[in-house]
Amino acid sequence: MTDALRPMTKQRLYEQVLDRLRQYVAESGLRAGDRLPPERDLAQRLGVSRASVKQAIVVLEVQGLVEARHGGGTYLVRDSLDVEPVEKLVERRRRLPDVLEAREALETKLAELAAERRTDEDLAAMRLALARMAGEVEDGGHGIEGDRLFHAAVTAAAHSSLLAEFMRSIADQIAESRTESLRQPGRPGRSLAQHQAILDAIALQRPGQAAAAMRRHVRTVAKVRLLDWEPEGEQ
Repeated sequence: MTDALRPMTKQRLYEQVLDRLRQYVAESGLRAGDRLPPERDLAQRLGVSRASVKQAIVVLEVQGLVEARHGGGTYLVRDSLDVEPVEKLVERRRRLPDVLEAREALETKLAELAAERRTDEDLAAMRLALARMAGEVEDGGHGIEGDRLFHAAVTAAAHSSLLAEFMRSIADQIAESRTESLRQPGRPGRSLAQHQAILDAIALQRPGQAAAAMRRHVRTVAKVRLLDWEPEGEQ
């Protein structure tokens, strides 16, 4: 059987706008911090409605590629607009609430157990992870690898083989939620501070405080632009 003759899908208008914007940024040599033309101008030049342009900008914002400043225009966050296919965004939006719910349940308990069972070696691994994340953020990155290492260190410090196995079973989904969260404007620095609060509670062997700090952190992770996006709002 071949998939070549499957029914063709009509590309949504705002997806065509996304393609044109990606091409425009590349050909114009725009870089992070540069401003895109106003939505009204883009709509006129592309021959589409302003609503279609707005929907495209929202998709770029959801992906952390642009920052829309209230009353101040839309600015590039990266040097290019490597846009993820809308279908992948829709699928991740569908999965994300369940993943975040699982993370809160598992990681809150892991932090509590880590405060009870951590060793000096566990604390050293957490501190090393935070230093890695801080370095990534200082270099203008999102701190994704340092974040991953920190949560892995907390999981290891809980010394629960079964909970660690649960975490491994959803590692790919957790990685998605991590990337989604850390590309929110201002989020890497905030996450770093929350990690420090978790570490402080674990170091002091205060299980309730560690669990509460982790719960606050995961609920912050859950506040992502993707969950506010309505992909059905085609123009």
